[in-house]
Amino acid sequence: MHNIHYQIDPTEFTGKRVLVTGGTKGMGHAMLHRLHNAGATVACTARSAPENHPGLFISADVSTVSGTREVIDTIIAQWGGLDILINNVGGSSAPGGGALGLSDDDWENTFNTNLMAAVRLDRGFLPGMIARKNGVILHISSIQRRLPLFEATLAYAAAKAALSTYSKGLAKEMGPKGIRINTLSPGFIETTAASALIERLAGQQGSTIDAARNGLMQSLGGIPIGRPGRPDEVAELAAFLVSDRAMSVHGAEYTIDGGTVPTV
Repeated sequence: MHNIHYQIDPTEFTGKRVLVTGGTKGMGHAMLHRLHNAGATVACTARSAPENHPGLFISADVSTVSGTREVIDTIIAQWGGLDILINNVGGSSAPGGGALGLSDDDWENTFNTNLMAAVRLDRGFLPGMIARKNGVILHISSIQRRLPLFEATLAYAAAKAALSTYSKGLAKEMGPKGIRINTLSPGFIETTAASALIERLAGQQGSTIDAARNGLMQSLGGIPIGRPGRPDEVAELAAFLVSDRAMSVHGAEYTIDGGTVPTV
């Protein structure tokens, strides 16, 4: 993969207060730094503190009620509210074994992480956005909401489908109040965690990194562009969607998957 140098306006987000949940790694880290480099005042949440974080860090587990409350209270106390909220936290720690391998706790934990964290944070920050008649919310969903896998991520796929539906309904309500809401659905993005998984699979299979990566790609039905996406590519799309350049983009869902989803 070759790196692309993006032209960034260092003042585009000057004066904007931005929160990215799960902003210490992977796509969240890339989005946080992209907006910071464009002038935003940034904050992120995670369970453990990051290295070289450019802004406010709030140690919290946003899959819990108390964690989201901590984030909301801290941001409002220090900043008075938000201009841009990117609900990026997501993922699944459920075991393999298909649908019957998932317990009630697996389902509940997955929905709390992938749906309710966003619902609770939106509910905390929307009143301030409504009062100012201005704000942007971006929900990070997944192509699994349309292309669900079952081995270990069926609950994750269902939760992301719920997030996309919730986002669309919220957009209909909040658009007239001055708040733009959109969804971004990545496919296979080669984050640090994904790279570690590829290395682990290669070791288990006694194969090369390229073979392990291709195996993962084929498990999704293939990626027409021939490679996974990169966190910086997701960050570039996110930056556009939360910027004033996308003022007419509302209630939409953008897929960034290299063509993985085979249907229109």
